Amino acid sequence: MQDASFSAEEVARFDALAGRWWDPRGPMRALHRMNPARIGWIAERIARRFPHPAGLRVLDLGCGAGLAAEALARRGYTVLGLDAAGEAIEAGRAHAADAGLRLDYREGAAEDLVAEGQRFPVVTALEVIEHVPDPQGFVTLLSQLLEPGGLLFLSTMSRTPKSYLAAKVAAEYVLRWLPVGTHDWRKFVTPTELSVMLRHAGLRVTDVAGITPDFVRGGWKTVRDMSVNYLAVAEAER
Repeated sequence: MQDASFSAEEVARFDALAGRWWDPRGPMRALHRMNPARIGWIAERIARRFPHPAGLRVLDLGCGAGLAAEALARRGYTVLGLDAAGEAIEAGRAHAADAGLRLDYREGAAEDLVAEGQRFPVVTALEVIEHVPDPQGFVTLLSQLLEPGGLLFLSTMSRTPKSYLAAKVAAEYVLRWLPVGTHDWRKFVTPTELSVMLRHAGLRVTDVAGITPDFVRGGWKTVRDMSVNYLAVAEAER
């Protein structure tokens, strides 16, 4: 039976990028640019749900070499970064050690933590669901990793004509922000589809936002338009 949370082909693809993950001008430069905006959005919603979030346990699933995990750790959360890509995990450990950051990394899959009975008040899975073989199964696994009342954050891309041009053609072939073949547009998930998956997993969507490059001030910003990249947060029953 195939794991719902990763495919061997995708793991190999991201392992091959491990050595350049932290190069802001390398193959992950789009994630470097969007990271402050997406982590800021996430942190605001964590603070609304948990008035005293210092030390709060956060699982960053599909963490790669740790762009989001490190940013969350810098905000004072107790972070576990989990990924099936072992070389990316090693790159994350090395980078965190060089930065003097305290956070844990583990090579593995969501299924491992579910089998161990682990649960967290916050789980993030950023730019992951479009790479998994079974999106509904993946969301269900994530729901099983949440404590009652916990928050699940996801970011992904919507399957629209606009996203095909922007996230596939432009980002991979024209601007070269991403390595060619990073994404399969057919696997993009619309906000409506994601909402249905979350509901079927027993979670309630509480907020959504689009995220797009800010060509005026640089970096990225959150917007109402969710036709390309977007963020969502869902809450488990208390």
